[in-house]
Amino acid sequence: MSLRTLNKLMATASLAVFAAQGAAAQDMDALIEGARAEGMLTTIALPHSWCGYGDVIAGFKEKYPFLTINELNPDAGSADELEAVRANKDNKGPQAPDVLDIGLSFGPAAQAEGLLQPYKVATWDTIPDEAKEADGHWYGDYYGVMSFLVNTDIVDNVPTSFEDLLKPEYAGMVALAGDPRTSNQAILAVMAAGMARGAEPGTASAEAGLQFFKELNEAGNFVPVTARAGTLAQGTTPIVIAWDYNALSWRDGFEGNPAAEVTVPSDAVLAGVYVQAISAYAPQPNAAKLWMEYLYSDEGQLGWLAGYCHPIRFNDLVANDKVPQDLLDALPPAEAYEAAVFPSIEQVNANSAAVTSGWDAVVGANVVE
Repeated sequence: MSLRTLNKLMATASLAVFAAQGAAAQDMDALIEGARAEGMLTTIALPHSWCGYGDVIAGFKEKYPFLTINELNPDAGSADELEAVRANKDNKGPQAPDVLDIGLSFGPAAQAEGLLQPYKVATWDTIPDEAKEADGHWYGDYYGVMSFLVNTDIVDNVPTSFEDLLKPEYAGMVALAGDPRTSNQAILAVMAAGMARGAEPGTASAEAGLQFFKELNEAGNFVPVTARAGTLAQGTTPIVIAWDYNALSWRDGFEGNPAAEVTVPSDAVLAGVYVQAISAYAPQPNAAKLWMEYLYSDEGQLGWLAGYCHPIRFNDLVANDKVPQDLLDALPPAEAYEAAVFPSIEQVNANSAAVTSGWDAVVGANVVE
């Protein structure tokens, strides 16, 4: 079922949700009119293949056609997003992002620096307390688990664990989907590698993970290139460590050329939460809030699910029979997620600090675009 079909089926239901959660119709009307006057929403770091964002953005445009979506640097990392806010504090032009989609560890840091403004969506009460900042400065949006995407036209034996990646048969094949000095996805891949060696999430996982990548690099198996769907298809990076939703989306996009397989490593099932936030300096604050309302409505959440992400309101949607069966059937088997570990914000922060500061000294591989 397409996101546009979902939008049409759920439009009436969405209005009911807003009312049920205490967002009066006139408040939404005022928000819509404010956004209409602004005429634009500026996003950043939202590649269309990530978490189904292409269809999510298309659904938002269809619902609010008066807004132009200005998409900045789709391949930016979380650190790049915050730098864009800092660099454009006094700039109300099109280079200033309104909204952010960042790794969990970046939310509290951005809040402490005064880069975020609080806002609570109408469905606020259905977002788990542990996945949101109490005053609405940031709030969880979706999560996935770390996985391997493998080009099976090139790789004969699909690795099923991080330790497998050290085997000589994978020489010049393994890459990260980001730079571990700036990309949340890559930073947490290092955490997962450390956990695979028995380390607890946090500083310990960072140290063990950095040692793993040092060994991988010294063995000649690590490719210091930011991996994308294209680099895997071309054979530059036949094995990519990435979030499952990215890996599954890329696999589908290949349509069998090349043949590809996604597997969750047996020695570490790391779940990672991303968060949404509105820039404290957003040039279009009403459009930003309207975007958040859409993302956290049933239709927005199901749009992410269609892109293989588990939306933060997933349990609430399932409990209320709002998830179409075909979307549930398209997800990987539930048992793949049973051993998933959700690190605390303190553990994520400790791991992030140790990885970003230690990568160059320990691993010594300069990851390039």
